[in-house]
Amino acid sequence: MVDITHKSNTLRVALAQAIVKVGKQDTIDAIENGTVPKGDVFSMSKAVGMLAVKNTPLILADCHPLPIEHTKIEYEINGLEIKVTCLVKTVYKTGVEVEAMHGASAVALNMYDMLKPIDKEVEIHHIKLLQKKGGKSDYNVKTFEHISAAIVVCSDTISKGTKEDKSGKILKEELESRFGVQVKNYSVISDDKELIQQKVDLYAKSEIDLLIFSGGTGLSNRDVTPDAVLPMLDREVPGIMEIARKYGQDRIPFAMLSRGVAGVRGSTLVLTLPGSSKAAKEYMDVLFPHIFHVFPVLKGERHD
Repeated sequence: MVDITHKSNTLRVALAQAIVKVGKQDTIDAIENGTVPKGDVFSMSKAVGMLAVKNTPLILADCHPLPIEHTKIEYEINGLEIKVTCLVKTVYKTGVEVEAMHGASAVALNMYDMLKPIDKEVEIHHIKLLQKKGGKSDYNVKTFEHISAAIVVCSDTISKGTKEDKSGKILKEELESRFGVQVKNYSVISDDKELIQQKVDLYAKSEIDLLIFSGGTGLSNRDVTPDAVLPMLDREVPGIMEIARKYGQDRIPFAMLSRGVAGVRGSTLVLTLPGSSKAAKEYMDVLFPHIFHVFPVLKGERHD
């Protein structure tokens, strides 16, 4: 199966349909009147559909087992056609499109099985996904092209040239290639509190939307990035680092030792991230693109 361990749980919703077409009005009447020999078509088919949704990974080998938290199956009769809709919801790492389509398909197939003794012209049509919600595919990369960013790597060894920067370059590549963000400046400085604060002041005055510091969030004497940044913030946004540390802790037991902070200065969002390349990739996975929601709020375009 596809590796989804890097993903975060989000609300996932999918709505699928199937069309069952019968050959005569008598069949529709029998369904509505409950006179089909095999029983209540709608009730039995609904039960089959719910079982199908829950058992999708037992039928389709590459589907991940996941917790199904809501399934709703509905019918709509239009002439000789019955539209079956299957709505599925979960809070998980991967979507439920296939589960919804499998549910709608199974409902339609069970209806066919129950109706074939009284109608030889029953057909199944238009099994398809109507809508989906959840995950990063909801976001349009083009909507982030107007966002500007600066990346500052804080490291004594990298600034002296004795070590190569990897995390800052990963952050730059991810922002540009995945989200279309304009990284206007990338720099390396030593672990110096005054230099870090100068960068915060410079980019806030330049109205850079996103300022990311990489490195200096640990517990050594030279790890001063959070200590330098925190007093420079107009408002801290603790939830950003809370969710990032939670995500990291689920994957490595030392993530709780990171002292990273996040907040805003003026209209600039400031993040302080760990300096490891692995952490840089993980933070991009967990925080983006959802964190971009902050920018229309800061600019007064949204109030939620």
